[in-house]
Amino acid sequence: MFIRKKTALKLILVLALAGIASSLQAANAPVLERILKSGQLRVGMSGNQPPMNVRTHTGAFIGLEVDLANLFADTMGVKLTMVPKPFPQLLGALEAGEVDMVMSNMSITPQRSINVTFVGPYMLSGKSILTKSTNLAAVSSANELNKAEFKVVALENSTSQQFVEKALAKATLVTTQDYDAAVKMVLNNEVDLMVADMSICVLSVMRHADSGLTTLSQPLNMEPIGIAVSSADGQLANLLTNYLATFERAGVLEVLRKKWMENDSWVADVP
Repeated sequence: MFIRKKTALKLILVLALAGIASSLQAANAPVLERILKSGQLRVGMSGNQPPMNVRTHTGAFIGLEVDLANLFADTMGVKLTMVPKPFPQLLGALEAGEVDMVMSNMSITPQRSINVTFVGPYMLSGKSILTKSTNLAAVSSANELNKAEFKVVALENSTSQQFVEKALAKATLVTTQDYDAAVKMVLNNEVDLMVADMSICVLSVMRHADSGLTTLSQPLNMEPIGIAVSSADGQLANLLTNYLATFERAGVLEVLRKKWMENDSWVADVP
């Protein structure tokens, strides 16, 4: 009789714990529930970081991250809505609930991971420079750029800014809200160089082919790029992780990387 009572108590405890776990699981998916109820996936991105994301002459979004966001929305069975914001404001918008996730060439860092959860990476990037100087474009390490004579521009609140502040501490740093403004400063000789992800620098050279811009042949470091989601929704992070792993195994991500990183036919659509 005692054994039966003990077994029954264990069963009750297991069922109770299962109920608690189920409740916690449901409570841990506020963003995913909102996405499914509204039928809309809101993705925050800057819209000026080719080839990851950029707006065309007509205002449409294109890029590797745009294609990937569309895949996520299609797999979820919901509509994709792009929410363009300056890069420095993206994580704030995520924490405020204005977007469901951020996909904007965002490096996964310990500092950012304190407040948000990252899914990925789906790309590896690295810091490079954009300059008009062939001498600067020939450097092989950040130490060669760490001089008081240099004026450097970087995107505000980006890992590029952090990189300059740490590795190029002797240089004068200027920050901008977007890459277009930073590239313009290099073109107008207002700064000696821009520090940004290598893909941005390479595409800037392509977009301004007759301007004398140049970049490094190898990045100065390596950075993983991922999707930022709310830390309050573990279920959404888990779902995206599973989707991303499936896309990788199926070869879909490799197709996207080749489409946007090795083919420049889309550059003509960019202002």
